[in-house]
Amino acid sequence: MHCEISQTFYFDAAHTLKRAIEADGSKRVHGHTYNAEVFVAGQPDPTTGMVMDLGLVRREIAVLREQLDHHLLDEVEGLGPPTLENLCQFIFRKLDARLPGLASVRVWRASLGDGCRVSR
Repeated sequence: MHCEISQTFYFDAAHTLKRAIEADGSKRVHGHTYNAEVFVAGQPDPTTGMVMDLGLVRREIAVLREQLDHHLLDEVEGLGPPTLENLCQFIFRKLDARLPGLASVRVWRASLGDGCRVSR
């Protein structure tokens, strides 16, 4: 049977953004608390019963989180404009080689009610 496990995490970060709407507030440095969820899919191992040990997932997330938490996202190498779409893709790219079976990544800002999900 195919299973999908997930692990959530959060990070606080600041950014600027060039937008056509709400432009004045977006172009100034401002911050958000971002929530993210990483999904790994596959067949559970017959011996361990796990798709992947969530401890391994948390370890890889901790390394990635260091690159984002309390940083100015505009300066994160390889991110591009700090949109939700780019954050999702950035997290996916960073974890893809480290987490076999990575299926999707979701990033959202609960305070604003917006989010993005990228899938394989």
